[in-house]
Amino acid sequence: MNKRAGIGFYLFLIIFVFLVMFPFIWVFLTSIKPPGEIFSSFRWFTKNPSLDSYEAALTNRPLLRYMLNSFAVSSLTTILSLAFASFTAYAVTRLPIKGKGLILGLVLAASMFPQIAIISPMFNLVTGLGLRNSYMGLVIPYITISLPLAIWILATFFKKIPFELEESAKLDGASPFQTFRKIIFPLAAPGVFTTGILVFIAAWNEYLFALTINSDDMWRTVPVGISMYQSQYSVPWGDISAATVIVTIPIVILVLFFQKRIVSGLTSGSVKE
Repeated sequence: MNKRAGIGFYLFLIIFVFLVMFPFIWVFLTSIKPPGEIFSSFRWFTKNPSLDSYEAALTNRPLLRYMLNSFAVSSLTTILSLAFASFTAYAVTRLPIKGKGLILGLVLAASMFPQIAIISPMFNLVTGLGLRNSYMGLVIPYITISLPLAIWILATFFKKIPFELEESAKLDGASPFQTFRKIIFPLAAPGVFTTGILVFIAAWNEYLFALTINSDDMWRTVPVGISMYQSQYSVPWGDISAATVIVTIPIVILVLFFQKRIVSGLTSGSVKE
């Protein structure tokens, strides 16, 4: 017999959602306040809502260009990371390779290195290749930091697929690549999709490499571009808040639009029959 959730549960849920959403709510309310009112009072709501901050955010800095750069870099990183990670995860989990645990352990160890520890060799590598102030100059280090996460997540999903399907494909004369392309990869699609969303968001929000490698304003990404709004003697919180709202909307829409696929990917294989 199913029990209905009590009032306490819904009260806790409301408080939890409010705490999670509070930063974004505050940023949005700040973005519609007139600039002179942001520091003059700490009231939540303004009596004179204004879109001046949004206009300033789009005109004072090339915000749309920043968004285009972030979208291009994040998309390339996601596509390449999924390609490399899917082949690696398939080989480690499905093929008779010795030292599988050691390989996954090394992958996990690589993900533990802080970004600041590898920024110097990455900067030298990108500079030597002549890729500074370009999309590929960021894609290379982004793949480096996103591959361990992608490999581990995909390896988990590939392990859940029954080996009998693969054996049947071998009996039919399928090669390992054909088995991967026609059987394993389609069955792991929810996990691949979830991994892609996580990699995309991580690349979209990355700051350190973007700040160091792409110094030209026309090649900056969203996190670095927003940090450039401040001047030497003032911080235009209204412009920064408006820019934050603008660049967050696409990510929120992306997550909401693919919410069912993301949940399906995160819960796939978690319940055994």
